[in-house]
Amino acid sequence: MGGTIDSSTGGMIQLVLTTVILVAAFYFVLIRPQSKKQKEEEQMRSNLEIGDEIVTIGGIIGRVVNINDSDDSMMIETGADRTKIKLKKWAISSVNNGKADEKKK
Repeated sequence: MGGTIDSSTGGMIQLVLTTVILVAAFYFVLIRPQSKKQKEEEQMRSNLEIGDEIVTIGGIIGRVVNINDSDDSMMIETGADRTKIKLKKWAISSVNNGKADEKKK
C-alpha cells in the first residue's frame, strides 16, 4: 500500500502538467511576442527626430517639424500646402527616416 499511487493522484498530476504546458505555450506564442513588439514601438517613438517622415495610425503621412517631450506630443507638416497637425507620440504607426532618403538622392 505504501508504494502504490492510486488513479486519482495520477490524474491530478496529469492535469497539473497539462495546465503548466498550456500556460507556457500561451506565454511563448502570445504574450512574449506582443511585449517585444510593444518595446520596439516605444523605442521607435522615442528615437524620433525632426525631419523624419511618419505615418499615423489613421493613415496621415507627414514630416516631423517639432517635438515636445514635456507633453509627449509633436507637430507634423502634411501635404503640399504644409498644413501643420499636432499629434501625440502614441498615434505614430511607422517612421520612414526622411534624412536617410535625402542622403540617397
